[in-house]
Amino acid sequence: MTGAHTHGADDLCAAGLSLYVRALQAGRVRVDDTDEAPCLVGLGLLQPEIEDLSWLRPVAPAFVLHRLLRRSAERIADERRREERLETVFGPLVQLDSSGTAATDAPTLTVLRGMDRINKAISEVMADATDELLAIQPSTNRDTRPSPEAQALALARDQALLDRGGRIRTLYQHTQRYNPVALYRYEQLHGDAEARTLDEVTDRLLVVDRQVAFIPANRDRTLALEVRHPTLIDYFVNTFDRLWHLATPMHPEAVHQPSLNGITPRQHAIAGLLIEGHTDAVIAHRLGLNIRTARVHIAKLAATLGSESRAQLGYLIAESGILRQEGAAE
Repeated sequence: MTGAHTHGADDLCAAGLSLYVRALQAGRVRVDDTDEAPCLVGLGLLQPEIEDLSWLRPVAPAFVLHRLLRRSAERIADERRREERLETVFGPLVQLDSSGTAATDAPTLTVLRGMDRINKAISEVMADATDELLAIQPSTNRDTRPSPEAQALALARDQALLDRGGRIRTLYQHTQRYNPVALYRYEQLHGDAEARTLDEVTDRLLVVDRQVAFIPANRDRTLALEVRHPTLIDYFVNTFDRLWHLATPMHPEAVHQPSLNGITPRQHAIAGLLIEGHTDAVIAHRLGLNIRTARVHIAKLAATLGSESRAQLGYLIAESGILRQEGAAE
């Protein structure tokens, strides 16, 4: 119960505020009344009655305010002393930098460790963004999927950019065209936000105002690189633009890919990967599918072509010419 009421007095929960007002009006409340707001005792707003420990009396608001203001002043003083210590340590080091660049220029590559640190860095950069966000968002498994809190944070900072007149362009895999979470996201965004899809995309990429980029630095995305090197930024932007022109619109107006001779676009993509000799697991990963769904599509492709084995399926794909038809259609 207490964990749910961990906050400061300046952010007093509704239950705690209501009980504190009642205690001030009545002069006391029973200990049992604090079951829904144990924070009041922890914050020192209620204290036991000496004569009867089953009751709690409110501490005068003026006294509480004075105590909290004193603590706030102490924290400010601590921060000022910390600033002085930092200046003492780094001041001589700044003097050693004869060019004056080391202490003023942001590093071109910064390693970010942990999801909280990564999200904080992205939020700080996005808060200053005014022009554009380019994003590549591949499908993720359950272990690396953003939490609801992270998704809400991303939605809020994206909307803030749109509100400032910026635009957002996002690339997904085709699987996201039918993902309720992705579709709901674009229902919530208001402004110049576009999304397109491809069979396959690169790993996650964010480019903000063509000045700063973020890319993952390990498989589970607990490490990331913040990139500010102009040459790398240009490379990321050029790669994104080329993929964007090849992609199929998803939002604000979706364009549906046609089937050719009974072969769906997803089956075309699977056929190409099968011909390259990839396993079901690799095909699923590259197309953003779970392995069970990938196998269902492979089975449907085999049934369409009349294949009775994996080896025969590869032969029939090659003989059918469906991959050549796909190239001609493009």
